Amino acid sequence: NEDRERAWRASRETKLETIPNCEACTKPTPEEVRGWAQSFDKLMKSPAGRNVFREFLRTEYSEENMLFWLACEELKNECNKHTIDEKARMIYEDYISILSPKEV
Repeated sequence: NEDRERAWRASRETKLETIPNCEACTKPTPEEVRGWAQSFDKLMKSPAGRNVFREFLRTEYSEENMLFWLACEELKNECNKHTIDEKARMIYEDYISILSPKEV
């Protein structure tokens, strides 16, 4: 369990590194960019949008917010009850608890 937990946390920490840089993204159309203003989901579904948002979070020293969101999105797609319980606990410990290292 501890090894699995460490691996999950490590994957959370490196998750931002897997989001493509702007060079790897196709340039968004003006219509796509306007869509970002209307929908956070549209922003996060777009590789270029995630990159822009990540850069914004870096300027605010708040990248952990995106890590929290990614962890929650991953949790929503989980079906195994035991894994759901584990991931929910780790999300709480990593991002919600007042003792968490990356409190959001």
